[in-house]
Amino acid sequence: MTPPADSAAAGARLAGKVALVCGAASGIGAAIVRRFRQEGATVLAAGLQPERLEALARDSGALWQGCDVGQESEVRLAVERAAGLQGRLDIVVNAAGILHSDDVAGIEDELWARTLEVNLTGVMRVCRTALPVMQRQQAGAIVNLASVAAFNASPGMASYSASKAGLIALTRSIANQYGKDGIRANCLCPGWVRTPMSEREMQDLARANGSTMEAEFGALTRRIALQRVASPAELAACALFLASDDASFVTGAVLVADGGARIAAAARAP
Repeated sequence: MTPPADSAAAGARLAGKVALVCGAASGIGAAIVRRFRQEGATVLAAGLQPERLEALARDSGALWQGCDVGQESEVRLAVERAAGLQGRLDIVVNAAGILHSDDVAGIEDELWARTLEVNLTGVMRVCRTALPVMQRQQAGAIVNLASVAAFNASPGMASYSASKAGLIALTRSIANQYGKDGIRANCLCPGWVRTPMSEREMQDLARANGSTMEAEFGALTRRIALQRVASPAELAACALFLASDDASFVTGAVLVADGGARIAAAARAP
C-alpha cells in the first residue's frame, strides 16, 4: 500500500507566524519546515548538520541556524534569532532526537545520559528559553515530538523509551502551567516513519537477521493496521494541526500517529 500524495493545496494557515523548528536537518523535522513554509510561516530551521540545513533553507525559503540542543548558549542564540525575525515567536517545534539500542541490564551511563540530554533535557532547554517570549506576547504553541515508544515496551529501547515518556510528562507540565498565558503545548507521537533514523534501525535488524532493510520494513508493516509506514510529510501535517489555530482549544494532548499499530487487532496479528 502507498501513502496518499502530499497535500498539493498550500494554504496560509500559519500566515504571519514565526516558527522555530529544532532538529530540522532531516526526517520529520525537515518535513515540518517545508510544510510550515507552505502554510505561510517564517521558519528558522535549527539543527546540527549545516549542509542539510542550508539545502533545506534553499529549497523551502526557510532560514537556518546551527544549534546543538545540548548547549544552552546555542539554544539561546536560536531562540533569540527566531524571536527577532518579526519581534515574536509563535511556534516552537522540538524534533531533535537520537536513538541508541540498549536494555536496562546493559545500559552504559554515557549513552543513557546522552539520550536524555538530547531527547528530554534539550527540549526542556528550548522550551525554558522560548516560554518567556511567549509569555510576553500572551500566545504561543509548542509541539514536542515524542514517540509511541513512550507507551510500547520493545527490546533495545530502554533509554529512548524513557526519554520519550519523560517528554510527554514535561509537555503536560508546560500545558498546565502556562495555559493561563495563552500558551499551548502538545506532543506528537509518531509510530514508524520512513526516516534516516528508522532506516538505520532496519539496517541493524537486517544485519542481525541476515536479511535486507526492505525485508525488515515489509515484516514491520504486517503489524500496522494501515499496512505501511508513514511518510515524514504525513507527520508534518499532524504537527501543522497542533501548531495552528485549528487546535486553539487543544493543549496537554498526545496525538498518536502510528497507522493503527497500537490497536488490539493489529497487536495480535502475526
